[in-house]
Amino acid sequence: MRGDLERVLFDEPTIFRRLDEIAAEISVDYRNRELTVIAVLNGSLMFMADLLRRIPLPLKLDCLSVASYHGKATQTSGEVIFNQVVAPDVKDRHVLILDDILDSGHTLAAIREKLETAQPRSIRVCVLLSKRKRRAREVNADYLGFEIEDEFVVGYGLDYDERYRNLPCVGVLRKELINVNEVHHGLRG
Repeated sequence: MRGDLERVLFDEPTIFRRLDEIAAEISVDYRNRELTVIAVLNGSLMFMADLLRRIPLPLKLDCLSVASYHGKATQTSGEVIFNQVVAPDVKDRHVLILDDILDSGHTLAAIREKLETAQPRSIRVCVLLSKRKRRAREVNADYLGFEIEDEFVVGYGLDYDERYRNLPCVGVLRKELINVNEVHHGLRG
């Protein structure tokens, strides 16, 4: 699978060093408060597991399963579908949303709006990657791993057609491996 990458952007040691820094920042910001972490499935699983092990605070963990694109799609439809009926209980809680990548902004904006209706004390967003680009919906990450160019990336939880999630690095997928019937913009959420 690693041979399917055009190039590696961030290797495992680089990712882990950055996670140490983000975890330290979150730990300071939420000291003496209990945190509710909402991980966005499936892409954030690797990021969530490695980050949360570095945060020595009491926390609750829940997950949201949403979709804004399917299978071999590299562009979001703009419509975010919540795949579960009951939203996590976040009333009067400090909430940290974890996602793998901030791209178009559709997914994180929809999640934030849904959670805000439950009246949390606070909501912040933490993403592993943020693309340098104009977003369809304005969303900012309070905690950010890395900024990247507008390229289609896989690995460390990010997939293409449910493949490559288990790569220990983040890399740019070779363009010839992306469905040739699609216009490649690399849009996720």
